[in-house]
Amino acid sequence: MTTIYLNLILAFTLALSGVLIYRSHLLSTLLCLEGMMLSLFILMALTISHFHMFSLSMAPLILLVFSACEAGVGLALLVKTSNAHGNDHVQSLNLLQC
Repeated sequence: MTTIYLNLILAFTLALSGVLIYRSHLLSTLLCLEGMMLSLFILMALTISHFHMFSLSMAPLILLVFSACEAGVGLALLVKTSNAHGNDHVQSLNLLQC
């Protein structure tokens, strides 16, 4: 395993631990999710080019499309909750209220 793959796996693990640690703030969670998606994108692109699997060359682009959709929905939720509640603390939200 080369150092590039090791660094990407470490970046994914750090972003995952960031999601687990900062799960009370929505903005921090969204940033950590974007870090996870970026490391997955680079890892997938490097793996596909290393093993010459060019039939799967669209997979990283599809991952980027889903990542952009996730970021858009996350930012919309952040704006909606900050307008409604005044902050981005997830623990202060009443999820049973319509």
